[in-house]
Amino acid sequence: MATIKEVAKYANVSVATVSRVINKKGYVQKETQTKVEEAIKALNYRPNNVARSLFKKQSKMIGYIVPDITNPFFPQLVRAVEDVTVAQGYTTFLCNSDDNLEKELMYLNKMAENYIDGVIIVSNHMNESHLANLQIPVVALDRVFHESIPSVTIDNYQEARRAVMHLVENGCEKIAHISGPENIINSQLRKKAYQDVMMALERPVYISEGHYQMKTAQEATFRLLHEQKDIDAIFTGNDVMAVGALKACTKLGINVPKELQIIGFDGIEWTETVSPEITTIAQPIYEMGKKAATMLLNRINGKEEGQDHIVFPTELKIRETTTH
Repeated sequence: MATIKEVAKYANVSVATVSRVINKKGYVQKETQTKVEEAIKALNYRPNNVARSLFKKQSKMIGYIVPDITNPFFPQLVRAVEDVTVAQGYTTFLCNSDDNLEKELMYLNKMAENYIDGVIIVSNHMNESHLANLQIPVVALDRVFHESIPSVTIDNYQEARRAVMHLVENGCEKIAHISGPENIINSQLRKKAYQDVMMALERPVYISEGHYQMKTAQEATFRLLHEQKDIDAIFTGNDVMAVGALKACTKLGINVPKELQIIGFDGIEWTETVSPEITTIAQPIYEMGKKAATMLLNRINGKEEGQDHIVFPTELKIRETTTH
């Protein structure tokens, strides 16, 4: 009687791939599936019930890849994911990619080797081809990288428009933007929203890149205010940069919000720990993490989902860095 190893050798695939075809678990390319099915037929392979139970055994481990664990936004997501998965008996395997595709792929390969049951990814580089051979469920969080991959996000463009319009409605005339990295889609959308509002109002555009980092944003604020001393508001692409902008204003002796208003984006706890507290577009970070984890577990366990792409609403939290 043929063994699963012989089937794998015949089809020129791994044993894990054969088991996934047999048990209809995880993603397998159509061409690969056909090769395995032909091998099973040619060798007259019949897995017994004991073997099937072994193949269906799960590692009870979830992979989670984030770009920057030092940004408080991502640990808040991690906490939500872990709360959901631990309650179901899973362990979370956390990886910091530094927003580097090579590291992301290395982590995915390691996860596949260790039979991780599924993975949640925050990535700006991934596409379907990178995941074609992974053969486990994947959910994208915070960023959409392919329509075929389930995702949990917000509408970055519309919510950034709301942030800028809050400053406009407060009477601000010279509004600047400290943007995130140019290669990150969320950063691009938030910057475009700012540009579109300014152009529609026929107002000047002032942009300096802050790389989603506090120190870099502080330096960007110094540059902006040195070049344009009459700037009366700053919209930052995330809250970490809003803290940097606030620190710069403090060092320059600028009164916030009387002389200059600041609004951030994300809703991390830092915005409430500084003085004055920072107005922000708050994402439902914990709820987004919970939803991504739930979607992943449902896919691991073969349950159907009503939607593949979830877009959460945000909340404008008006605090002390903008006027009411």
